[in-house]
Amino acid sequence: MDAKTKPAAAGSAPVAGGNESHYHSKKDRVFVRGIQGQYSLKDELAKLRAMPRVRKGSEIKFNDGPQTFSRHYVEPKDGITQLFHLHIEEYGPGARSQKHGHVNEAAFYILDGEGYEIHDGVRYDWKAGDIAIVHNNCVHQHFNASNAKPARALVIKTKPMYMFMNMLFQQQVEPRPTTPAPGGENFQARESEDNYNHLD
Repeated sequence: MDAKTKPAAAGSAPVAGGNESHYHSKKDRVFVRGIQGQYSLKDELAKLRAMPRVRKGSEIKFNDGPQTFSRHYVEPKDGITQLFHLHIEEYGPGARSQKHGHVNEAAFYILDGEGYEIHDGVRYDWKAGDIAIVHNNCVHQHFNASNAKPARALVIKTKPMYMFMNMLFQQQVEPRPTTPAPGGENFQARESEDNYNHLD
């Protein structure tokens, strides 16, 4: 979660592979980057156009775990974009995410695997090639339906824009599990693949 949410219970912040949990970090985070100093759109545009147009996934590591892992590709702190947040969710065998709700919408494009959502108590099944939409103010949780194979989703959300407009509500109902799911005890996030075409 972020600095605007209720803190997790003491001792519940998971650490996976030496990475501090992104969702339970005590460090400051940039939710909307500042545009400050002398007012000059020319300078701002020059700064934006100097930013990289391609980010290498191999250079961005997963954090969180041990059931659900996150690899954050684009956030306002990077300076590349201001209005949206893009990350990969990796669900180990039998994994479930935190249960929570927030004002902003989110889209989950399923890259591989099979699973389901629980939105306000209603189950919605998905598989690779589907897109799952999380609506505003929906209490939701994500599940990998397989106890043997991982699943992966590309997540796109406009959370930074909502926060910029002071629409800050976000509530955690149940934190991410701190122990592996049965069947996923030895699972590690797939961040060293040679082939990212998840077509199996």
